[in-house]
Amino acid sequence: MVLKPRPNALPWLLVSLLVLVLDQLSKLWVLTSLPEFTAIPVIDGVWNWYRTYNTGAAFSFLSDAGGWQKWFFIALAFGISGLLAAWLSRTPRADWRTALPFALVIGGAIGNVVDRLVHGHVVDFIQWHWRDHYWPAFNVADAAIVGGAIGIALFGFLSPKASGAAKG
Repeated sequence: MVLKPRPNALPWLLVSLLVLVLDQLSKLWVLTSLPEFTAIPVIDGVWNWYRTYNTGAAFSFLSDAGGWQKWFFIALAFGISGLLAAWLSRTPRADWRTALPFALVIGGAIGNVVDRLVHGHVVDFIQWHWRDHYWPAFNVADAAIVGGAIGIALFGFLSPKASGAAKG
């Protein structure tokens, strides 16, 4: 008896590729069009374009660690992306609630890895604020990572029936 292979969710990596391309194209625009460290209002009082750089992780975590953090974050991104890709290979293709968040995190993580390898830091440019309260600047890759993490939490950990891929 020959078992027919079940289609896995690896084609969802096309979403990762889309995130990577959008992230890198947006950063190319930023690097060629926006001045450094100058707020350019998009919606006055709420949203600016603001070109800045981050050598650390979220909220500039470890940004002043002396340089080793670049390689740590690259290794971490590749490790997490590899693990999520392995889980995608065991996830049914139609299970978008598992596959989409994994793909978003992978695309965002690799987008920021490209920055670290090419520039030595991550290019950030989206700045939200309310009056004098500013959220740290971020980019398309960061938004994909956060969106993916929220999806993993909502659909994976908080749903009554946990995905087989996340158990594995």
